[in-house]
Amino acid sequence: MVATQLLPIDTVRRRVRRQVERVLRGSPARPGAAGGPGSDEWVAAFAQPAGDPGFFGPGSVTWRVHGDLPSMLVGGVAALLLQSLHPLAMAGVADHSAFRSDPMGRLRRTASFVGTTTFANTAAAEQAVRRVLDVHRRVHGVAPDGRRYDANDPDLLTWVQTAEAWCFVRAYRRFGPAPLPDGDVDRYFAEMATVAERLGARWLPTTRAEVGQYFDAIVPELHAGSQALSAAAFIVNSGGQSLPAPPAVTGLSRALLVQAAIGILPGWARTMLQLRHPFALERVAQRASADAMLGFLRWAMGTSPALVLAQARCATAAALPAA
Repeated sequence: MVATQLLPIDTVRRRVRRQVERVLRGSPARPGAAGGPGSDEWVAAFAQPAGDPGFFGPGSVTWRVHGDLPSMLVGGVAALLLQSLHPLAMAGVADHSAFRSDPMGRLRRTASFVGTTTFANTAAAEQAVRRVLDVHRRVHGVAPDGRRYDANDPDLLTWVQTAEAWCFVRAYRRFGPAPLPDGDVDRYFAEMATVAERLGARWLPTTRAEVGQYFDAIVPELHAGSQALSAAAFIVNSGGQSLPAPPAVTGLSRALLVQAAIGILPGWARTMLQLRHPFALERVAQRASADAMLGFLRWAMGTSPALVLAQARCATAAALPAA
């Protein structure tokens, strides 16, 4: 009997998936689960108990947006840049994180927290929130301008969480696999506000209009100081050379990922961070290249394993007979 061999395209897809996961995961440890992806603890957090919707559930816009890895990568890098414009938020990052020695570390931790609070069962999601709260208790100090900062400051949490949600949904609308109507964007902001409130925020904008008004109100408080400019340069210079190089087989480009992230930032944010506004033809070329790269990544990675397990967890309850 002749053994069936994988087609070359399947081989490429497997290699891409495996190597991208290695780049993105870094340390196997995951907040909200005792083990890394694939471990018994991790599977249990996403696959059980039957019927537990977690914080959101299968009908949520959050599942749709956060289930698309390629656009989430773009949104995550954009969020790092946008959040840095708040001097107190940036001071906390500069003083309490190792973003220079471990440039992907913060992005990985954010991805782990977002994945767990989005798709895991309620207990695991709540545990992830508690772990972040424990970290936040140690993040406080004095910013370069002399003001005190505290990661548990409700106003600061509003900025960090709103900026992050805006970047995620903006990236999905620009690079995601399907259109996202305005009404669903409003639902997304309202859903994401619930996580921010669990972290200690007292108020979050919950519609596109409210987010726009919030940005208008807070822009005068934003400033690209030396810490923000240094962080932005660290991410952007040499085409994102501060980010670890993806394996060649993935077809990913650090420079293209960073440029896609810059491209979704508000114009005022790019100006503050002294990031060049590309010419019209450059924007077209960058958009086409990013679409091709992210589309290839979406094909190679397939559906998020966390989403697959979460869908099965909720579907199992629907199939159970009534008591």
